[in-house]
Amino acid sequence: MSGFNSIIGHKDVVEHLQNVIRTKKISHAYILNGEKGSGKRTLASVFARAINCEADENVPCDKCHSCRMALSRNHPDIMEVTHAKPNTVSVDDIRTQVVEDVQVRPYSSPYKVYIINDGEKMSPQAQNALLKTIEEPPEYVVIVILTTNVNMLLPTILSRCVLLNIKPVSDEQVRNYLMEHAKIPDYQADICVAFAQGNIGKAVQLATSENFNEIKAAAVHLLTHIHEMDISEITTAVKAVAEFKVDVRDYLDILAVWFRDVLYFKATNDANGIVFRENLRAIQQHTRRISYEGVEQILEGIQKAKARLTANVNFNLTMELLFLLIKENGE
Repeated sequence: MSGFNSIIGHKDVVEHLQNVIRTKKISHAYILNGEKGSGKRTLASVFARAINCEADENVPCDKCHSCRMALSRNHPDIMEVTHAKPNTVSVDDIRTQVVEDVQVRPYSSPYKVYIINDGEKMSPQAQNALLKTIEEPPEYVVIVILTTNVNMLLPTILSRCVLLNIKPVSDEQVRNYLMEHAKIPDYQADICVAFAQGNIGKAVQLATSENFNEIKAAAVHLLTHIHEMDISEITTAVKAVAEFKVDVRDYLDILAVWFRDVLYFKATNDANGIVFRENLRAIQQHTRRISYEGVEQILEGIQKAKARLTANVNFNLTMELLFLLIKENGE
């Protein structure tokens, strides 16, 4: 599979992009909005190849000279805007890589495409500098802004761009992709699908991560022993979480999936419907110890912990409060 055919899910976005190419109604500015790993960069890359492809149909062909240059990331008319500071796309980044560069006509293609990753990190000054180009672009310029949070973009930018929201991919599509392309066994694919929640990039990352299984095992150990732990042991467990080489939200997702399993098994007594099938006995024990209300409180607590960590509330305090909530509801 190549080009748009290689994209899993995102049918609405793919159809929109293919339609504008077919009708030659390509806009000068697009925003692809979706969480990290959701496929924004892949979509932008395929779109950039397609509008500069030398084939007459089935674009991008991924075989012509233009497509091959793009695939090797050596295309002179497809630029990925970079930024030196990790948390900011500065006004200088936008000026030097976009605003000044757009005056130069394409080297060999119909369009010059600028892909701006981390659009939510553009400073207001950077966005205002970009606005002038979006308002009065040369006819050959296409700007694609990729963002995880469209609310960080100025209303003036939003009003002048075509906004395409990237939605989660179905669990079945994610599962099939992992088994066919990443060669992941079905039981492991089920676990990754549950954590990824429709995000193929995240699913692949989890499936191929060397330490994901180690982290999952640590979470299961905590959940099966927390009712026996005293406060000092809980503090030690929090410190251990801080040392994991993953985003702590992934760890919280593991806890959430566990408690969703507990809730499901408590309601149905059906072992086939749970994700942690290899921990069935522990799930059964947890089910007997906890009330429906307790599970709901914990799931709410996990969401609150995520929100607190996003707002940069103290990590140790946030996790200790969550672990104590879990302990209190499992005794």
